[in-house]
Formats: sequence, C-alpha cells, structure tokens
Amino acid sequence: MSGYAHPYRDIEFVLEELVGFERLCASAGLQDVNNELVSAILSEAGRLGSGVLAPLNRVGDTQGARLGEQGVQETPGFADAYRQFQEGGWPSLTAAEQHGGQNLPNVIGTAVNEIWHSANMAFALCPMLTQGAIEAIAHHGSAELQAHYLPKLVSGEWTGTMNLTEPDAGSDLAAIKSRAVPQGDHYLISGQKIFITWGDHQMTDNVVHLVLARLPEAPVGVKGLSLFVVPKFLLDAQGRPGARNHVQCISLEHKLGIHGSPTCVMNFGDPEGAVGYLLGEPHTGLACMFTMMNHARQSVGLQGLAIAERAYQQARQYAKDRLQGSRKDGSRFSIIHFPDVRRMLLQMKASIEAMRALALVAAAEVDRAACAATADLARQHQGRVDLWTPIVKGWLTELAQEVTSLGVQIHGGMGFIEETGAAQHYRDARILTIYEGTTGIQALDLVGRKTLLNQGELLNNLLDEMHETVEQLHRIDALAYQAVTLEAALGAGRQALSLLLDQAKHDGDWAGSVSVNYLMLFGYLSGGWLMARSAVQAHGRLAAGTGDASFLEAKGISARFYAEQLLPRVHVLLAAISAGSASIMALEEEQF
Repeated sequence: MSGYAHPYRDIEFVLEELVGFERLCASAGLQDVNNELVSAILSEAGRLGSGVLAPLNRVGDTQGARLGEQGVQETPGFADAYRQFQEGGWPSLTAAEQHGGQNLPNVIGTAVNEIWHSANMAFALCPMLTQGAIEAIAHHGSAELQAHYLPKLVSGEWTGTMNLTEPDAGSDLAAIKSRAVPQGDHYLISGQKIFITWGDHQMTDNVVHLVLARLPEAPVGVKGLSLFVVPKFLLDAQGRPGARNHVQCISLEHKLGIHGSPTCVMNFGDPEGAVGYLLGEPHTGLACMFTMMNHARQSVGLQGLAIAERAYQQARQYAKDRLQGSRKDGSRFSIIHFPDVRRMLLQMKASIEAMRALALVAAAEVDRAACAATADLARQHQGRVDLWTPIVKGWLTELAQEVTSLGVQIHGGMGFIEETGAAQHYRDARILTIYEGTTGIQALDLVGRKTLLNQGELLNNLLDEMHETVEQLHRIDALAYQAVTLEAALGAGRQALSLLLDQAKHDGDWAGSVSVNYLMLFGYLSGGWLMARSAVQAHGRLAAGTGDASFLEAKGISARFYAEQLLPRVHVLLAAISAGSASIMALEEEQF
C-alpha cells in the first residue's frame, strides 16, 4: 500500500496562475501573505498529513469508531493525531483574529484541507464540521454566544457538528419534528437526529452541536425551523465544560466506508430537555444553517478531489511497480508501459487537475466577496460563489466515483482485494455524492435558484469570461486544438442554458428531468476552461524559461488530454438535455 505525498507543485501552480493569490491578498489588505508563505504552510501541512494522518487511514478503516459506556470511542491513534493537529494551530488557520484565528484567506484553508482529506478523510471530517460551526456562529451568533464558544472552536479545543436529518425527514427538512421549548434564558431541546458526523468522541473536552428544531406554534414547513447551540457539556461560571447536557449518541451507523468517522444517532432531551441557545432569530434556522451547509458543500466537493488524488497516487505507484509484460529477451516491464493503463492514469490525472483548479478558484471567490471594495463587486463575486457551489459539490464528487473506480481497475484483481487499499478509496468516496445534499439536490439548486431565478445572468457572465479564454487560445498556435474544442464546448453550454430558460416555461418537469446532466455539463465545461487557462500559463512559462520545465510540459499534456478525452462529454450531455422530460416521465408508476 503506497503512502501519501501532497501535490504541492500543482496546488501552488493553481494559486499563482489561476487564482492570482498575491493580488487577492493585496486586495484583502494581507500584504504579508504571499506565495512564499503559502509554500511553507503547504510543506508543514504535508508533513503532518503524510507522517501522521495518512498512516492512520487504514487503521480507521479496519478499527473504526465504537460505542461504549463513555460514549463514542474514536479509532486508536486518532486522539494523538488530533492533539498534534490542534497544537499545530491548524483549526485556526482561516478564522478571524478577534476569535483567536490567523485570518488567512479561505482559499489557503481549502488548499490545506485537500491535504487532510487526501491523507485521512475520516479524520478530516471532524475539523471540517467544526469549521462550518465556526462560520455559522460567527455570522449569526450573539456576542455572548460568540464569546463563549468561538475561541474554543477556533483553537480546536472543542469540535462542532451539524444536526439536521431525522428518521422521518431525510433531505425533507420541512418534516423535522425536534422541539425547542423556551426556559428562561435558554431552550429545552428534544428529538432525535441521524447521520451526525463526529457527533461524539473523546478527543476534546466538549462537542458543540448546531441543531435544527421547532419552537412552539412555529409555522409549518422549513419557515418554522430555528437553530440552536447545544453543547455536550454545559459551561460553568468560568466558561469551562461542567455538567453533562442531556444529549448523547445512542447508536453508530454501520457504513460502506469512512469507518473511522463516527456517524451517530443523537438523542436530545432524555430524560429532560437538552439545554440549547438560540442562534440567530426565531424561525430563521434554515438560513443560519445554510451558512454552515454552503461551507460544507464546497468542502465535500474538495473531498472528492482529495480522495481522487489519494487513489491516483496509489494507482500510479502500483503501475510503476507491477511487472506484467515480457520482452523478447525475457526481461519484464511494468504495466505503466501499456497504452490502456496510461490512458486510465492520464484520465485520473487530468480529472484531478481540473477538479483542483475549480475547487481553488471557487474558494477564492469567497475571499473576493468578503474583501470587495464595493457592494456591486461583492454581489458579483458572491454570485459566482453561489453558482459554483452546487457544481463544485456535485461535479467533483461524481467525478471522484469514476477516478477511484479507475484506481481499482489499474490494480486489476488486487484492486478488489482489501489489503492493497485501493478498494477503501472507492468505498470512502461513495458517500460524497450523498451527504450535504445529493447530486440531485445540487442540480435542482443549479437549475432553479442559480439559473432560472436570475434568468441565466450568473451563467452568462461565466460563459462570457470563458469566451475571453477562447480568444486567448486562438492567438497561440500551439494551443489551436484546445481553442477549437473549448469554443465548441462553450457553444454547447450556451445552448443548454437557452434550452433550460425556454423549455422550463412550458414544461414543469423539464428542469428537474435535465438537472443532473445540466450540472455535469457545466462541471466538465468549467474544468475544461480552467485546464485551458492552465495550458496558456504553462505555455507562457515554458516560452520564458521560468519554472520546472518537466512539470509545465506535463501540465500541457494533461490539458490536451482533457480537451481530447473529457471535454467532449459536454456534447453527449447536451444531447441528453435536449431530449427533455418526455421518456423520463412517460412510465406509469406500476410500470417500473
């Protein structure tokens, strides 16, 4: 089983050439934050990821979390790893200085999080959820709540969770039944939540739950939901964990993958109501939770990239080591010399580079929205964040299924054997298209709120920007092929948008029927655009004689492969979109 080495060169290339990291930092007033600092941060993160977290990945798979008398006991070794993670200051990387954070840009947190999730996704889910809790409390919490909880969450001394789903609700949050009854300066929460990632463990002194529940006589549906902070341990007069609150994990789910991440059934209010504190205004819980959920959705997309990278590294090493063919003189050679194995490896590599480019460029838009000089610029950048969030979550996680499957295929029969580790990546990746909103939910968000609601304004702005890259490609003879393929793919994107805007007016089933294909089309198109931009930058560096020539040449080849083998998928997806809803809605229920 191969180890993990963080792909620092490609991360740094994307940050420098596609994000324009130092310009971004200058606009945010962070002149001391530069590419050199980023390189040092990535190097240190890589050491912790490869040296501490990655060796525990297999341990988490075979010795997952278990439920005992004291609650959930995490995988052996995870507690010490978390101690090193916390003492290194990693939880505070992007948090605000006023709460003890380091105030670094969101895009740096994203780059570092790729390392954690590639090294050990089950472990990394714990701080990922904490980051979301920090966002929600920082945006919507009272000064008192922020003072009590943010410093400890930011330092990593405590961890956070998100409690939405219930046994009868699933993704239908309107069906939530958990109750919150006012009791003086707090509320008593009762109900049951399921699928709660890292809902309990022994690695920290406290776990802070963010819980959706209904106040008495609240409106029906999602408009009646409120959000509450419910700690595992109530705080004493000094703000330290004191008495145990009435919240506990009553069972752990037995899962296909990510065994090291406890997925809990949480019970609130037995025998008495669990003490909770209102976050935000009454009946605005869903809006408050979406602050956390949108952060989590981009983070889950990043997980798709991360697990794909881990699978690629292992498949690449196996292909170099595995001797299969024989020459006439009797000498043997490794399977990486077979054209089909090279095709699969290049498909993994090109997919990952496109995924990474989109994840980091989208993360940078969060920073640009936050530091924009005018309200109009902030609106434009936030619009891009809104547009890309479902694509990042949906496309990256769907593509991860294919990439991790190719990793198994390259191993051949040994990929189906657990001891090689290739199967674990495939199993671990499978949840990513489901939690934090399935691909279908992301697709409905993209066609609805992100396209139809603004009559395609957000997408048209993006497509116009892509057209500028097409013109740039046409001016470089060596990139003529990419110019033609991107221009054709861009035309397919415009046609898909036009079809949606037109057909949705007349057919109530049309948008929902084509939504996933629509999302995937714009995922492949966005990836193709960013790979084309990468090719332009790599070509320029090579011409100027700057940078690592071998890396830049490989980047150009990856971009060419993407244009040849992956970008044409947009035309197949357009054909499926053009077919509309007719056959999808034709069968009667009993005919299935």
